[in-house]
Parts: sequence; C-alpha cells; structure tokens
Amino acid sequence: MAPPANRRSGFSRRAQYTTFFSYAAGVLGVVIGLGLLVVSYVRPDAFAFLRGAAADVTEPASQASAKTRAAGHDVWAEISGFVQRGSRTAQLERELASAKSRLVAAQATEVENARLKALLGVREEGGGQVAYARLTASTGGSTRRYATLGAGADRGVTKGMPVRSEVGLVGRVLEVGHSTSRVLLITDTESIVPVRRARDGVAGFAQGHGDGTIRIRLINLGLNPLRKGDAIVTSGSGGLYRPNTPIAVVTELLRDGAIARVVSNPSDTDYVLIEKAWSLPDPPPPAPLPGSKKP
Repeated sequence: MAPPANRRSGFSRRAQYTTFFSYAAGVLGVVIGLGLLVVSYVRPDAFAFLRGAAADVTEPASQASAKTRAAGHDVWAEISGFVQRGSRTAQLERELASAKSRLVAAQATEVENARLKALLGVREEGGGQVAYARLTASTGGSTRRYATLGAGADRGVTKGMPVRSEVGLVGRVLEVGHSTSRVLLITDTESIVPVRRARDGVAGFAQGHGDGTIRIRLINLGLNPLRKGDAIVTSGSGGLYRPNTPIAVVTELLRDGAIARVVSNPSDTDYVLIEKAWSLPDPPPPAPLPGSKKP
C-alpha cells in the first residue's frame, strides 16, 4: 500500500529540524531588526561609519550615474530650449540667473561693509577654498534632505564645512568618508542658517521646510517687513557660513516671516565648492589710554 501524499513533519526528523531552524531564523531576524531600529533611533550617528563605507564602495558607480544624468539633463535642456524659445533664449536665461545672483551678492557686500565700518571697524577676511567636487546624489522624495558629495577625507574635507554652488548655499558637510561625504541640505528640517535681507540687513533664521523650500523666521517680531521677491543671504552670525552668500528668494509671506525658494537647487547642481568654516576676525586691540606706557 502506497504511503499517504500529505505526511506530517513529525514522521521525519530532518523535516522537524528544518521547520525549527526556519522559525528560529525568523525570530532572530525580527529581534535583530528591532535592535537595529532602536539603536538608529537612540543614536542616529551610530551607523555613520557603515554609511560612509557603503558610500565609498558605491562612489565609482555614483560618479558614472551622475555623469550620465548630467549629460542627459544637458541634452534635454538644449532640446526643450530649441523647441520652446531657441537655444539662444535658453543661454540668455542662464546668464540672467547668474547675473542676478552676482547682483544680490554685491548688494549684500556693500551693506555689510558699511555696517562693519560704521559699527565695528572690522575688516572681512577671505576664506579658504578646500575642494571642488560633484554632487553624485540627493534625496528628493523623503522628508530628510541629504546629498552625497564626491569628495571626502582624501581631499581635505572635514565635518561642518559649508557647501555652495556658483549661485548660492547648498548645505554643510554632515559625515565624512574616505572619498565621499554626506551633506545636510539647507532644505532639511534640521538645518538652521542665520540670514538677513540683502538690501537692508533685516535679520532672521532660515529653517528647512522639508519640501524643497525654507522658512524665514524674523528675530524681531512685529510688523513683517519682508516682501515677495526679497533676496535672502547668509548673515555670518555665529560663524560657519560666510556672510553674503545668496540662499533664497521670498515667495510667500507669513505672520512672523516668509516661505522662500532656494536659489541653488541640488537636483540642478552639478559641481559644488567646499569651503572652510567661516569665523569673524578678532577685533583689533584697544588703543592705549593717554599717558599710559606701552607694554
């Protein structure tokens, strides 16, 4: 008589062991996953080394992908410009955007120089450029806003360095690997940058909104002096970010500030500049009192 088609696992010790180890592996996987979840929530920087190592490994592929994406973007821009207004119009629009950014920076520099000469007598010193690098990737669909930079400790990049493009501020270095770095974008909700209005120095803070825009919060509450189209630049307060770097343009007014559109969109940015953290120069020593002896 033939054995029944459906036999219970109890008739085979091998099947029993297979079932037992399958359940054990599943339970162990759940426990490990929960443990990693708890660690990532309590200490978000615990896996910074692993993320840096993974980014270093995938960096060649990311560089190739970035080159392909940049080439495709350039081709599409030329085609759409020719179809809509012609290649000459597209070139003029790019030149106009660059000229507007330079004009904003020049106006902000003029106001900053007048304020320092009148109040502090402090001369602004130039900062050092560390490296040029390519943004190989950026988050576009999550609530956190990061980007991957194709330069790391091998190029002299350190944690906290500001990152900017040719038109404005992009963010700051958050984590550093050997050949790659992780950048916290200014549109991230954890990013706060001291800013001011370019034309008159109205001070405030720019906090990321998580949706590609930033929110300007004024220091002095009361009547909101901001207007649509106002250019916002970094103020240099607290150090780190160099003063007068373009950051955003106001698009919507709020009771205590405004919503602004960043001038340097990471998705349209190819190469960026990594700078040393900026700090206010030390003030000159006080003049000796009349009749006092020089040391």
